[in-house]
Amino acid sequence: VQLQASGGGLVQAGGSLRLSCAASGRTFSSESMAWFRQAPGKEREFVAAMSWSGASTYADSVKGRFTISRDNAKNTVYLQMNSLKPEDTAVYYCAAGDSRSILPRPYYYWGQGTQVTVSS
Repeated sequence: VQLQASGGGLVQAGGSLRLSCAASGRTFSSESMAWFRQAPGKEREFVAAMSWSGASTYADSVKGRFTISRDNAKNTVYLQMNSLKPEDTAVYYCAAGDSRSILPRPYYYWGQGTQVTVSS
């Protein structure tokens, strides 16, 4: 089982990026999917999550700017990031678990991370 995150890169403040997380090895249509991020010297923090039914949760810091979505037919979850700020700079990780939690513990599959750098 593997989660492969992609789509990161370098973007100017105010720009947009779309991250993808493709799952392989099994289907995740019945699990919650989430995005976390970790900046240098900081703990991993919750960004967004979506349940199998489509209900979503966002961190206050990204609400109104980021949108999580999923395509169960493609076994893929996305994170559309708009109005990016320098403080969004981090490695972004996707995860799969059995609850739409803001904590990392309930997620039992993790992707390898993709770097997002926002320049001012």
